[in-house]
Amino acid sequence: MLNMSLFSQLLQVIPRSLFNRLVQEFKTEYRSKGFKSWDQFVAMLFCQFADAQSLREISYGLQSCEGKLSHLGISAPAHSTLANANKVRSWELFESLFYTLLKHIQGNLDLRSRRALSIPNKLYSLDSTTIDLCLSLYDWAKFRSRKGAIKLHMRLDHDGYLPDFALVTEGKTNDSKAAWDIPFEAESITVFDRGYNDFSLYWHIHQKGAFFVTRMRTNCQFEVLQTEQFDHPDLISDSIIRFTGTKSSEHYGDNIRLVKVRSLDGETIGFLTNNRDLSAEAISEIYRERWNIELFFKAIKQNLKIKTFVGTSKNAVMTQVYTALISILLLKYLQLKSTFGWSLSNLVALLRMNLFVQKNLWEWIDNPFGQPPDSGEVDAVQISLQFGQHVSQQGGRI
Repeated sequence: MLNMSLFSQLLQVIPRSLFNRLVQEFKTEYRSKGFKSWDQFVAMLFCQFADAQSLREISYGLQSCEGKLSHLGISAPAHSTLANANKVRSWELFESLFYTLLKHIQGNLDLRSRRALSIPNKLYSLDSTTIDLCLSLYDWAKFRSRKGAIKLHMRLDHDGYLPDFALVTEGKTNDSKAAWDIPFEAESITVFDRGYNDFSLYWHIHQKGAFFVTRMRTNCQFEVLQTEQFDHPDLISDSIIRFTGTKSSEHYGDNIRLVKVRSLDGETIGFLTNNRDLSAEAISEIYRERWNIELFFKAIKQNLKIKTFVGTSKNAVMTQVYTALISILLLKYLQLKSTFGWSLSNLVALLRMNLFVQKNLWEWIDNPFGQPPDSGEVDAVQISLQFGQHVSQQGGRI
């Protein structure tokens, strides 16, 4: 491993046999003239990990490391070659690779032990984030009359806090509409906010044998069938209700549970759920866990290239989005495998600095600084990292 760069060893997490099978499936090298799909993939991962701002930076950055690319199995592409590949080669190759890699990682890690809540059900968070685009450059992504955008819909698996579903749509796509593409598993719990207020969606999840926890809108019409009051500083009541509104009662044909809690500022908040087994406290804690998907979106936007793009075609944008999601899977895999206790931002920063350094990756993620400094001296970089870990732990788990 000592004669291989960290980047090269990171790429070995992705089985080449799986990648080659997907290339054959999507025929991305049909009539190819030498520039392979693997070359394109490595170049776009370099874009993510090295924070390259343009196709030229990707090309020149790889050219400057030409002597260290042999273990990557590529040569540095011309920026025009990479631009053409991003424009014409199907982005669906990388979408499929994202899900294939996810299954590979899940099969190699004990993720169940990583969750924060000790509930018997599988727990997911569902949310979306809007990525603004310049309409004059991205005319296919019309959002408003003078604004372009796409929307990334994501489901976060709380076993390891890994993204397990991703869908990119037009910016104007309603969240609840995109949620219909998600495979809701029986007995699983999905938590989402009021942006997914759709009684027919609630019923769809209920009919699948799955559970949901969401925040109820203040104008929802209902009648209380039975209720339990609490003498508790945070919990107010736990009730069984029936919707009485015209659309709500038509689209959701069963009674539902309403848990009311008191927020830190004294506001009363109502949580709707079709789960009758978990305690009211557990329902409240499940909704608090939803904050982790907000932290995930913040982390991916701050640390990877998903807000600015090196190509303007829809295919190029989708390629970059899915290579960013593959990058976050790789980073989360390193974070979960390490005993060092990295925050994601610190891991990205240090990996970026050492991308082509020849060290053993698996030793490096456990001990990135080698031997401790002599004479009681303290490494300023290590202080910075430890401070970053403390801030990350205070703000959330991602």
